[in-house]
Amino acid sequence: MPVIHCVGLNHRTADVALRERLAFSEEDIRAALARLGCGTNGSRPTDIAEMVILSTCNRTEIYAVAPREAFPVLEGFIADAKGMPLEEFQHALYRYRDEEAVHHLFRVAAGLDSLVLGEPQILGQVTRAWELARGQGTVRAVLGRLFQAAVHTGKRARTETGIGHNPASVASVAVHLAAKTVGDLSKARVLVLGAGEMAEQAVEALRRRGASRIRVMNRTLSKAEGLASRWGGEATTFEHLVPSLAWADIVIASTGAPHTLVHRRHVQEAMRARPERPLVILDIALPRDVDADVAEVDGVQLYDLDALEHHLHDALAARQAAVPQVEAIIAEEVEAFMAYLRTLEVAPLIRDLRAQAEEIRQAELEKTLRKMPHLSEEDQAKLDALTRAIVNKLLHSPTVELKEAAQGPRAAETAAVARRLFGISTN
Repeated sequence: MPVIHCVGLNHRTADVALRERLAFSEEDIRAALARLGCGTNGSRPTDIAEMVILSTCNRTEIYAVAPREAFPVLEGFIADAKGMPLEEFQHALYRYRDEEAVHHLFRVAAGLDSLVLGEPQILGQVTRAWELARGQGTVRAVLGRLFQAAVHTGKRARTETGIGHNPASVASVAVHLAAKTVGDLSKARVLVLGAGEMAEQAVEALRRRGASRIRVMNRTLSKAEGLASRWGGEATTFEHLVPSLAWADIVIASTGAPHTLVHRRHVQEAMRARPERPLVILDIALPRDVDADVAEVDGVQLYDLDALEHHLHDALAARQAAVPQVEAIIAEEVEAFMAYLRTLEVAPLIRDLRAQAEEIRQAELEKTLRKMPHLSEEDQAKLDALTRAIVNKLLHSPTVELKEAAQGPRAAETAAVARRLFGISTN
């Protein structure tokens, strides 16, 4: 049976600084999977048969089909891909194999392992990770079926339970914290850095809480204008960063840029222009948009993803009630997937058995037809159908028995005996 591995870290095992260093952009993922060499061209310098890389603000995880003792290889793969000594992050890694790995991925897809319980973005992120790996040719039957089942599980969790009720996301929690810190958002001036999905969620949450003075800043003005126009704000670019920082009471940073954009010197210059007004900055990006030393500037309160985690519990109390229902769905889907996985032990045997039977059927049919040249085409077709029906009926019971045997503890032994019994080579 194929061995499924998961190696990774998340917000529970690694702080934001370490997660930042080990985050993979989509470009990083493509490059790493290309170096892996388990693509469709058949070149495979490693023993890793399949791989998917899932990287979000709160986790970096490798899912792979590989030999049973492949954890060191996978850990080394991460270290090589990120150019980091393994010793610097090995302490933060978790490792799951087979059913534990399947269970973990299904919990991730269902939103139970997220920083914000039940947050909806993770399902799209799991789907995107799967798509990227498919594009690089590093997904085949096992991980393809696994991620398909994970997405199905996540959708069931959201449609059959209340895990997605009372909308909550990292962005909405950041806005909630901003309101607790500043007070009435209707009077606040809010600068949103970025124009992607997270920024859109932030602007939507701000509008729901009454914020009306919103400025969207993005590297591309047209994208900033698009987001601002949808929610009734103004747009600008990073050329106006310092004046915009001086203008704002609250900054929500969520660009997804590969490096920091807001440095201490920017904030110091902005604060000199507004010495009597404090500034609240919520950095929900990974990698971070704001240098950590900005927190040392007088009058500035800086919150990053680690800080936000401590403010989540109130927002998520209603979702906690749905967790047992979601866990039951996950258990059901894990069992269904493991049953499928066990059938892979005998699937090649069943395929070979049917191929052998078909080869024998065709050879014997051709021999018979040569001895009966007087048969019409209609009679020949009837004889062909008759032999097919006989073969199918003869193979039906062995096929059913082999599939049932695959669910037991001796599936491999049963498959080996059946191969000897039917004279089927393992080659």
